[in-house]
Amino acid sequence: MIVAERKPLAEIIEMVKDCKKVLVLACRGCVTVCSAGGEREAEILSSLIRLGMKKAGKSIEIINGSLVRQCDREYIDEIDQWDGEYDAVVSTACGVGVNFISNLRKDTMVYPALNTTFFGGSAEQGEWTEQCAGCGDCVLHLTGGLCPVARCAKSLMNGPCGGSVDGVCEINKDVECIWQSIHDRLNSFDRVAQMEVIAPIRDWSTAGHGGPRKVVRDDLTV
Repeated sequence: MIVAERKPLAEIIEMVKDCKKVLVLACRGCVTVCSAGGEREAEILSSLIRLGMKKAGKSIEIINGSLVRQCDREYIDEIDQWDGEYDAVVSTACGVGVNFISNLRKDTMVYPALNTTFFGGSAEQGEWTEQCAGCGDCVLHLTGGLCPVARCAKSLMNGPCGGSVDGVCEINKDVECIWQSIHDRLNSFDRVAQMEVIAPIRDWSTAGHGGPRKVVRDDLTV
């Protein structure tokens, strides 16, 4: 899932300081799962915005709304129930949702309430860790299902650097050397010989360096 966290309140207040009425729009997708931008978090943010504006000697009216997803055209039309009732939208979706609404509602100013961080999973209650970089050329079949692009500090493709010690990355003692983990996992399946195959120079064009990426499924298009 996409993991995000709320921006500092002062930054959000600065965005809406000239607004009289805003729509704080929650997303019931990924950001609900990571407790960053669901309906509950959006309601809390609304209260904080009111208090922050009051402290600054200003008043603001806030409408609370939510969408199943803010990255899917079929749900965006639900925003129109509040058409003309707000100066701007404060979206608690990830950056994809902010972009998507901005694309489809060109006359609407949309502000991000969150910082989008990474693609990750829930390690334990209240903790999420990065697992995937969305690089567009998955190598997990070669690395035991563990991603060196996202989980190696240097995105190395041919084993560990010289800085890891006892399975710990040199950048931080709390960060595992993912290549040590890859070795151990492949070894447990008697496939460690895969690590002896030298990976070619990586083609990073699939990672988005050629502009925004697009996937089209002809079998799904109308």
